[in-house]
Amino acid sequence: EWSDLDSIHKLHSLPETDEFNALGIPKNRGETKAVIEPWIAENELNNIKNYTFAIENRLDGEFIGLFGLKLGNEKYKRGEVWYKIHVDYWKKGYATESLKAVINFGFETLKLHRIEAGCAVENIGSFKVLEKAGMIREGRLRQVLPLKSGWSDNFEYSILETDPRKK
Repeated sequence: EWSDLDSIHKLHSLPETDEFNALGIPKNRGETKAVIEPWIAENELNNIKNYTFAIENRLDGEFIGLFGLKLGNEKYKRGEVWYKIHVDYWKKGYATESLKAVINFGFETLKLHRIEAGCAVENIGSFKVLEKAGMIREGRLRQVLPLKSGWSDNFEYSILETDPRKK
């Protein structure tokens, strides 16, 4: 929603959340608006291919971060999950809880067969989240992420509808 624009801009502007993200820090709110405009439009379609979820704290409604689920070709019943969490909420379980919910949504509501994710090999916090949510590390892509620090390798993860899910 547009009401989240300031929170999303702050999230994208943090050096900590930018470190392992190829998007880069937006120059201004207008640049952030241009990034999220397609997300909002997509969420209003009947046949959504790219879901974007704002994550909020249940207790106080504070914005925690974003999760996305990008669907692939319908024939393959596959989706790719991504997320960005505000640094104030790191190491508190919010990312893992939210990822489990997105995985369940993908399998139970969208009837996907496979959900994938990737993260920079140096992004220890992110791959711990993926593993805590039950995703399996499948491999490593060499120098695929253009980060500020240079080209980074990426760990590739997946979970199948038939895999056991973490509660």
